[in-house]
Amino acid sequence: MLYDRMRKFQGVFIIVMAAGLLSACGSSIEMTQMMVEHQDGSQPLATATPRFGWQYDTRLENVRQLDYRIVVASTPEKAAQGIGDLWDSKQVASNQMLFVPYGGDSLQSRQQAFWKTYATVCYGKRERRRRVESKVNSFEISLLDSNDWKGQWIGATFDDDQLEGKSKVAARYLRREFPLSGKVKSARLYVSGLGLYNAFINGVEVAPEELLKPTLSDYTRRVYFNTYDVTSMLQKGMNAIGIVLEGGRYTTVRYDAEEAEWGGIHHFMHYGMPQLLLQLEVTYGDGSRVTIVSDERWRISNQGPIRMANEFDGEVYDVRCELGDWSAVGFDDSGWQQVERMPQPGMAIRELPDPSTAVKDRFHLPKAAHPILCAQPNPNIKVQDRIRPVAMFRKGDKWILDMGQNMVGTLDIKMRGQRMGDTVTMRFAETMNHDSTLYVDNLRTVEATDHYICAGGEASWHPQFVFHGFRYVEIEGLREVPMLEDFEGLVMYDEMKATGSFRCSNELMNAVYSNAFWGIRGNYRSMPTDCPQRDERLGWTGDRTTGCYGESYLFDNHRLYSKWLTDAEDSQWANGSLSDVMPAYWRRYTDNMTWPGAFITVADMLYMRYGDSDPIRQHYDAMKRWMIHMRESYTEEGVITRDCYGDWCMPPEQPELIHSKDSNRITAAPLLSSPFYFYLAGKMVQFASLLGKDEDVVYFDRERSAIRTAFNKKYLDSEKGYYGNNTVTANILPFWFGMVPKEMEHRVFNNIIQTTEQDFDGHVSTGVVGIQQLMRTLTEYGRGDVALRIATNESYPSWGYMVRNGATTIWELWNGNTADPAMNSGNHVMLLGDLLLWEYEYLGGISALEPGYSKIRLKPYMVEGLDDVDCSYESVSGMIRSEWKRRGHHFVWDIVVPPNTTAEVWIPTANGYRLQSVGSGRYHFKSKL
Repeated sequence: MLYDRMRKFQGVFIIVMAAGLLSACGSSIEMTQMMVEHQDGSQPLATATPRFGWQYDTRLENVRQLDYRIVVASTPEKAAQGIGDLWDSKQVASNQMLFVPYGGDSLQSRQQAFWKTYATVCYGKRERRRRVESKVNSFEISLLDSNDWKGQWIGATFDDDQLEGKSKVAARYLRREFPLSGKVKSARLYVSGLGLYNAFINGVEVAPEELLKPTLSDYTRRVYFNTYDVTSMLQKGMNAIGIVLEGGRYTTVRYDAEEAEWGGIHHFMHYGMPQLLLQLEVTYGDGSRVTIVSDERWRISNQGPIRMANEFDGEVYDVRCELGDWSAVGFDDSGWQQVERMPQPGMAIRELPDPSTAVKDRFHLPKAAHPILCAQPNPNIKVQDRIRPVAMFRKGDKWILDMGQNMVGTLDIKMRGQRMGDTVTMRFAETMNHDSTLYVDNLRTVEATDHYICAGGEASWHPQFVFHGFRYVEIEGLREVPMLEDFEGLVMYDEMKATGSFRCSNELMNAVYSNAFWGIRGNYRSMPTDCPQRDERLGWTGDRTTGCYGESYLFDNHRLYSKWLTDAEDSQWANGSLSDVMPAYWRRYTDNMTWPGAFITVADMLYMRYGDSDPIRQHYDAMKRWMIHMRESYTEEGVITRDCYGDWCMPPEQPELIHSKDSNRITAAPLLSSPFYFYLAGKMVQFASLLGKDEDVVYFDRERSAIRTAFNKKYLDSEKGYYGNNTVTANILPFWFGMVPKEMEHRVFNNIIQTTEQDFDGHVSTGVVGIQQLMRTLTEYGRGDVALRIATNESYPSWGYMVRNGATTIWELWNGNTADPAMNSGNHVMLLGDLLLWEYEYLGGISALEPGYSKIRLKPYMVEGLDDVDCSYESVSGMIRSEWKRRGHHFVWDIVVPPNTTAEVWIPTANGYRLQSVGSGRYHFKSKL
């Protein structure tokens, strides 16, 4: 590494680091991370108008793109030669490298295309120019039209299917043999198995690394299918295809009469019995094609080894029932039965057993005539980490494993010396009782138990169609003493890259960050869930209204959250009302601003974090419909009055309480809903402006002005300088959202500080709604010391209290160990609030000034008590890093700014900040504080 120059101004030294001059060191500039629709090209696209993107890989400084050209061709040879017979963008003078829209003729289902990008970039102080080009990349279009499908939904019902109380349904095994008369040039398998499936061709599993597929949806509205290139799995002559079907959320029935009034249709909809839609398209070398589809020629059995698999209760696997080479050619299926034609997905939906008319009317959602069949836009779940248990002990005739970490996934187990018919039982839990037995009350109705029925001898096994949230495992039925190496935890969540890192000089904060990391990824299950262990596991919106912004630093969750917005719109009623959970497996239409508001904030996150405006464009009308519904239905005296959950999980005044009963801690409904309406209307102004909807810009601007005036008139005590009853949440929402009159800001902020320090002794002073703004507000307005104290507290209520009491993820309750623990999920992320945002954007100082980080702000806030922070984020534009150390009055800072971006760098000094604009590169700063 060479230091090629040093600059100094007003006591600040800047050292620009580069890999050397181009001519001296031969440094290169390469196009990397080629993307179509933010995908790597491994899956066909669910669109006829894809968008393209790329990054640059170079150590040179001040790299800027001046222009680009994209060619899309019908063959790789044409693309390599720069012949865009499908589309040629021509040379475009622009620095855009994200989501460049395809501009050619509409592409068709099954069409394959090849693309290449050319660009002119300049670099260095002298802005030398270079022409760069990418390699040839390819993409394929999936099935886009319902008319592309020739197959039928098939399955069967069996006498031993149990659908009362808790569904217990044996897996279905389906198979068919078929001949192929020539050499296979290409083959695509299009498949949807509801609720879950595994596919096999000629005895080999298709994509065995992908689990719990396809992705979840409201099956009355939308069903997803997967596509696989299976060319290499087929052969000339006879072939066989097999499918294992398990009911998943599609078949799940859970009914709790005691909670029916609270949840309406509570503990899940039942959409129908397991069923399959499949289409295998084979193209021969001469271009002719044969198609094998799901139809009445298939055979089916439910007598295989998976006797029951239920996401909540576990899997029962009986080795004695294994079917041999059932998915290979030549298997004798004469004892199997012919499949049945099944109704369209969701058409067999069941209501509550004898629900009250009031509940039925309130929560009824009319069924669509036919759900939309769509190519899945997000990756499937995979095992993305593996951990070994840290301890094991005997408890009577059982063994207890401690994984050392509250995790989500399954347990792989090795067994020795078992006899025919032995049952090995594995029960899962997050915590232990004092007598070293599993604590399972917080699982509610969930059994969380896997059973393996042995054939004798040695065996290794893990379930296929379930997952558990657990740290501890109770194992019963082992004949030989196990060893720790006999067990492995398979950590499962939606396939995505970890993109962020954060460490600081406070080890308690680092432990909380680790808990957040484990909690977030454990709650990605083709939707962001509230918890992974009990009988809920739902996409509760309020948990992610602000949480999504912080999570997206840690993980590339772009496709997960984009898909979740489709779930949101699919849940919407004709009057505009949105469900509190998405997909709407519980019919919770309570009409409040703070929970479904995630519909808008997630779209904003996707735009700012990834530069993707399509979610805004796609869902804008639905967002507007919801905003108008809320205003027209719940406005009184100019303010929005409707709320349901309040400032949920406000730390109670007594450790044994779940919810506070102190009126001085409870924030009234309008003090939550009205500021949130104001805040979300501001997002709608931005969205409308982006989309060129000028009338809507005026409308939502007017809405903001009107509700601000009415809200301040009704709830602001101008003499005392606070809102409502002076809770921190009542003050912090209008303060952070910009509703407080300028002349009152100082007094309102002082009341926030006074209440936090005096009434809460410098601890968390809000519930779920208020904490979404707490850390940033305190730091932005000069009291980062209070924020740091909250972040480093070890006593109740605090994140540190959870860590000091053994938590390795984030609890649902601040006092989860002293309130009724049956209410406490040990893996909930909603209480994180804006903690992660604060760590990345205020302590690390990394934030986006323009969507997709094409322009970056680097501004670390110096908080007394922290000596160093090392923070990085792999953005869609490239790696951003901020690493600083403070030693007395000396400040040292290393930053990385990715190619084709610029940054505003705010360098801390003794007199505040010094602002410097820089291009891409690596920089080293020194200053005196």
